[in-house]
Amino acid sequence: MPNNYRIAKVSSLLKKEITLILQNDLENDLIRDYFVNISKIDLSGDLQHCKIYITSTAEEKVRKEIVANLNTAKSSIRHTLGKRIEMRRVPEIIFKDDVVLDKGLSVLKLLDELKNKNQGNNDEDKDANS
Repeated sequence: MPNNYRIAKVSSLLKKEITLILQNDLENDLIRDYFVNISKIDLSGDLQHCKIYITSTAEEKVRKEIVANLNTAKSSIRHTLGKRIEMRRVPEIIFKDDVVLDKGLSVLKLLDELKNKNQGNNDEDKDANS
């Protein structure tokens, strides 16, 4: 169990520091123009590899471009992390687009459409019975 606690603690520290780097240190217009948020960090058990899932207010095409730009800048982000946090070895970083939020929103949209459709059918049934 201490290992899981350690992974959670390092993940939290990485999320905090990378968020600050994205907001303050990275000079990329796409990242500054669109709200970019880290939704999840998957850190390997040996703390050597880190997948960072991001969400953004941008549409899908722009999000893919943001992820590509972040992956291009990952070495400088990693270098900055090494200066800010005290770790034996800063993990290798990979940025990925978090599509879970989009999938969840599309499911909610479908449920709303079904609800509205059923309400429309119920209203027609009431009118026919009257």
